[in-house]
Amino acid sequence: MHQLRYPLVLASGSPRRRQLMTDAGFTFTIEVRPTDESFPADLPADDVAEYLARQKAEQFVDDLGDRLVLCADTVVILDNQILNKPADEADARRMLSALAGQTHRVRTGVCLLAPAADSQAPVMHSFTDETTVTFAPLTDDEITYYIHTCHPFDKAGSYGAQDFIGLVGIERLDGSFYTVMGLPTHRVYQLLKSYTTGL
Repeated sequence: MHQLRYPLVLASGSPRRRQLMTDAGFTFTIEVRPTDESFPADLPADDVAEYLARQKAEQFVDDLGDRLVLCADTVVILDNQILNKPADEADARRMLSALAGQTHRVRTGVCLLAPAADSQAPVMHSFTDETTVTFAPLTDDEITYYIHTCHPFDKAGSYGAQDFIGLVGIERLDGSFYTVMGLPTHRVYQLLKSYTTGL
């Protein structure tokens, strides 16, 4: 549907981001490059997602060519503490128990790397989108069922909004559901529109 001026690369191994971009009508290829996902200890929690998205984009700066590269990173923040991807089942259980009955924030940082019109260094566009999520209380059995059936070990905060725990546990959202899934598609769409040939 969208005729971009340059080929689009989605620099993410997330099947959720891949599906969202496909559903939004974009044609793209997947290319994931190893990235150090550590961040400075004094970096505010609110800035981490965008910082990591930009770090992922940096891996493509030297050989971008005539391409667009879209990178993203999602963090879950509870009481100003970042809940990363769980290390194991016990870690996932700890996170889900902490989120149950509480309100937390999900911040997804996005970075689009694009060729410069003057053939200078590539242009880097980045932003962060936030959604506030309120969870219902969760029983131990519900948490166990979720971990054993959905294996949320590749998800920030140990949960996917589109999975069982989101379906039964999310009471309220303030912001975009898709930001919680890992890509604020409404804002990505508007950003990519500036690189279309006619939309």
